[in-house]
Amino acid sequence: MKIPADLKYTKDHEWVRIEDNVVVVGVSDYAQSQLGDVVFMDVQTEGDSLLQGEVFGAIEAVKTVADLYMPLSGEIVTFNSDLESAPESVNKDPYGSGWIIKVKISKPAELDSLLNAEAYKALIEDIQ
Repeated sequence: MKIPADLKYTKDHEWVRIEDNVVVVGVSDYAQSQLGDVVFMDVQTEGDSLLQGEVFGAIEAVKTVADLYMPLSGEIVTFNSDLESAPESVNKDPYGSGWIIKVKISKPAELDSLLNAEAYKALIEDIQ
């Protein structure tokens, strides 16, 4: 299982890549492996401003449907529209082409609440 060291993580298994005042958000390799084959992404919040921890969408897999949570407060500026025709990208390349949204963050201090790769790995080990 991949846990890139250059990303930040949430306890809900989203990852964050910081690109200036915008962050790219997706689900971790662990999350996609637990969900199974992703068949649909439901993100209707593009353009909305949400708080950290609020639901921004849902991910539907063959086995289940799971909510997606905002890792940081801010405005959702972009949804990865490629996922509409190729939701399986979340399984094949969760840290690359399987990214889900880009967020213009409004509270940069919240970055301190995210987990680094080592802490996220420890979280997963505790779950298993």
